[in-house]
Amino acid sequence: MATFEDFQKLDIRVGRILSAEMLPNAKHTTHKLVIDFGPLGKKISCARLVRYAQDKLIGKPVLCVMNLPPRQIGKAVSEVLTLGVPNAEGECTLIAPDADVPLGGRLY
Repeated sequence: MATFEDFQKLDIRVGRILSAEMLPNAKHTTHKLVIDFGPLGKKISCARLVRYAQDKLIGKPVLCVMNLPPRQIGKAVSEVLTLGVPNAEGECTLIAPDADVPLGGRLY
C-alpha cells in the first residue's frame, strides 16, 4: 500500500493544451503537446491520444505529473506525464477538472 506521504511526492498540476501535433516517426500514433501551466511555464508532453482530433485538443485542460524524469519519445522529450484513463476500447481519455481553475493549480 502507498502512504499519503507517497502520494504527496507526486506533483500533479492542471495545464491547458496550447498546441498539438503528430510526432513523426513515433512507434505509435503519438501527439506532441505543448501545455501551459501558468506561472510554472510551458512544458512538452508526448501522449498517445487516438480518440482526439488534433484541433480538438487545443484549449483542453489536463492534469499532468510534473516531477517525473523526462522521457525520450521518438525524437521528442516528454517533460511531463499527461494523465488519462482507458475508455471501453482501451483508448486514453484525458483527465481534467470539471470547472475552470487556475493554471498550475496542484491536485490534492
